[in-house]
Amino acid sequence: MIDPAPTDAERFPHLSEAGATLLKFMREHPNAPRYRNHSGHRLLEADLAELRAHADEVAQCNVDPRADLNRAWQVDFVQRALRHVPYYRRYGSMPTQLAHLATIDRGTLARDIAAFVPDDLPLDRLINFRTTGLTGQPLLIASHPLVAARYLAFHQRALRRFGIELQSGPGTVGVVLVGWQQRCFTYVSVTPLLGDCGLAKINLHQDDWRDSADQGQYLDALVPEIITGDPLSLGVLLELPFNHRPRALMSTSMSLTDGLRLALEARFQCPVLDLYSLNEVGPVACFDPRLGAHVLLQHRLVVEIVDADGEPLGGGERGEVTLTGGFNFCMPLLRYRTGDHAALEQRDGEWVLVGLSGRAPVRFRRDDGIYLNNIDVTHALKPHTMAQYSLVQRADASFDFSVYGPMLADMAGIETALKDVLGENCVLRTRHVREVCDKVVQYRSDFPG
Repeated sequence: MIDPAPTDAERFPHLSEAGATLLKFMREHPNAPRYRNHSGHRLLEADLAELRAHADEVAQCNVDPRADLNRAWQVDFVQRALRHVPYYRRYGSMPTQLAHLATIDRGTLARDIAAFVPDDLPLDRLINFRTTGLTGQPLLIASHPLVAARYLAFHQRALRRFGIELQSGPGTVGVVLVGWQQRCFTYVSVTPLLGDCGLAKINLHQDDWRDSADQGQYLDALVPEIITGDPLSLGVLLELPFNHRPRALMSTSMSLTDGLRLALEARFQCPVLDLYSLNEVGPVACFDPRLGAHVLLQHRLVVEIVDADGEPLGGGERGEVTLTGGFNFCMPLLRYRTGDHAALEQRDGEWVLVGLSGRAPVRFRRDDGIYLNNIDVTHALKPHTMAQYSLVQRADASFDFSVYGPMLADMAGIETALKDVLGENCVLRTRHVREVCDKVVQYRSDFPG
């Protein structure tokens, strides 16, 4: 027997008249895209008070990511995970130090996600969604309507760093999430914590629109307070003819180059936030140009920097970002290795991730035989306006460089920057790929050794 699709009443409990009117407006506007899916917040009245208290706590909290099993919340979190989560029960008794526990990674979760759902968790409101991540490795995420709604508090904390307090309310659209993919989950919803203001997830790929001119006209009709997306979709925004200027742009999922950030700021005359956010744990950090690093956002999240063996590194040393805690009570994480790399430091009294980059470091061989880290390439390309790119060194030591998405930069300037770091005499082939490439590994080397 197949469960029937939920109704709007189930997706949007206690929906206000203003919210219902706004949903109809977003769905039926003459310039609206082809919405391919349905989604809703599924929050109950009792949830809203809890979420408001959570938002107040997040707004006022002090973030200290250090592992310390003398702190009450860390003790409670670890003890509960060891007692109620099937996978962690094999660990045995409570350790004296967090580092005594084994690390896990995405592959561990992907093999059996049910083993990470607490036994005592009621299942009647459990939800899940599938993500493939950068490498295309499928992962089913266990979640809950409360978990999804808690993102808002951390986004608000990040926005306040830039002097922005959300003003959206009844009858207005708070957020438009933009994607640029061949296949994209698209829908309209409302946010009950902000008076049933509107939320829309749209795909800027031409296949989701009846007419290409509709894209800009629809954004002008919605006038969203915030637009969020990844560097690819935000880069496409630069090419769209529309007049609306949001109060802020938020970039997630991929590294945002300084060049693209500055181009977006110039076009829309608003702050552009670069968020480090994971489906497994939510928003982790937000880049602060003043500090030159990503400032941590979550107060109940331990951040360790570990070496290849999972051993913690000292302050300022670069290694793999490893997380314990978070706000997803459906999938508690103990020492989760993210695959991302950075150093953990304090700057101006705040804890930050320095030199954050996705996936494991890659070293490239220059034309003079000297090896360099991929982060040197990242620094060299920062000034250039690119949504997404990849660099591959072949077995013969030559390089293939690809720019994906809209071509916003001068390829000759990019080639000069690359040769400055890779060597003037290196063999370098460049190309521009306009088509959508959902999964791109940014750096790779096939060179022996």
